[in-house]
Amino acid sequence: MITLFWCPQTRASRILWLLEEMNEPFEVRLIDIRKPDARSDPDFAAASPMGKVPAIMDTTETGTVSLADSSAIALYLCDRYPASGLAPAIDHPARGKYLYWMTFTPGVIEPAMMERFTGMEVSRASSGWGNFDTMIEVLEDGLREGPWLMGEKFSAADVLVGSSVYFMKMFGILPDSNILSEYGDRCSERPACIKALARDSELGG
Repeated sequence: MITLFWCPQTRASRILWLLEEMNEPFEVRLIDIRKPDARSDPDFAAASPMGKVPAIMDTTETGTVSLADSSAIALYLCDRYPASGLAPAIDHPARGKYLYWMTFTPGVIEPAMMERFTGMEVSRASSGWGNFDTMIEVLEDGLREGPWLMGEKFSAADVLVGSSVYFMKMFGILPDSNILSEYGDRCSERPACIKALARDSELGG
């Protein structure tokens, strides 16, 4: 059984969306990371050394897998439960492109968002994520052939990147881009995303 350690209005909502897309049984355990005693839950402490959500615990016949970080969780879940069809097989030629986009959110989008929030001046040549404008350009180029990052096939990468587009729009830093706006709409219109957002709101209520 998959247990999602969750807190309202956090990145955990994207794994809630992923789990709804996968249609695998799971349970949600509330962890209020804004309180000092959040890590008193030993299962959560084992899964998330940084005390951050999302984190999961997957109890299987061969043992318990515990891990945190959206990309790591998504990579694990889609490989562990391949019936979801949300990831190319390890030996598929599209695997490289998929892995690139699976790490684009933590490696590029989120640092670029922090750059924009704080007004940092960064060197496009030396910073690992380039800069905010480069991130937007690369993302737009990746979606030009669409409708999804992997072309016609929706994947877990769209959950991670799509949720990031949603957050950028919510925080008012998404540029005026038809490509990204339409992509965000496609993501938010998916039944699993609608269900996850409703459940996120209900659980946090």
